[in-house]
Amino acid sequence: MSARRARLGVLVSGGGSNLQALLDAAGQADYPAEVACVLSNVPTAFALERARKAGVRAEVVDHKGFGSKADFEAAVLGVLADAGVEWVCLAGFMRLVSADFLKRFPGRVLNIHPSLLPAFPGLHAQKQALERGVKVAGCTVHYVDAGTDTGPIIAQAAVPVLPEDDEASLSARILAEEHRLYPLAVRLAVTGAVTLDGTRTKVDARVTGDGTALRSPGAPR
Repeated sequence: MSARRARLGVLVSGGGSNLQALLDAAGQADYPAEVACVLSNVPTAFALERARKAGVRAEVVDHKGFGSKADFEAAVLGVLADAGVEWVCLAGFMRLVSADFLKRFPGRVLNIHPSLLPAFPGLHAQKQALERGVKVAGCTVHYVDAGTDTGPIIAQAAVPVLPEDDEASLSARILAEEHRLYPLAVRLAVTGAVTLDGTRTKVDARVTGDGTALRSPGAPR
């Protein structure tokens, strides 16, 4: 009998390339999670097509149709509950979730951000990195808390900033690492390999399943 897999709800607003990385990972027999539902606040988001192509339930809850954030989130939570979602993954979801939303999934809401947090939270992280002249950028998967990109960090991947980089080229290289890192971090979280210690996490990387642990590109093997 195969082991039971954690049920993910993925919230999206755009193209959904990180969603695709999760769908691809969930298609592997030994992956400990499945995508139970994909929900977008944008009816035209291409991520919805990715979900439908994968045979995954795709739902739209347009925030513009609600008079308050609370009403919008209540509708989102209703869809997630109906789909039996246990963990929520934000994948380019351009809406901040409230503390009340987080209470419904305590310690089970994850996000991916295109910087090495706590550096450059919020929008346009890659542009912020270039403007500050950093030599190393990257991405972070973290638990979501009531702040903006302030939750405990699960995993990070570093990307060198090249002299010729612009926002587009740096974003593309970071995105490639996001596609590797997000499925890995979800594996760690849902299998209990991550434990919270205040605002920090302890990670048992022995259960990554792919042998790469949390290496940065170019790190010695």
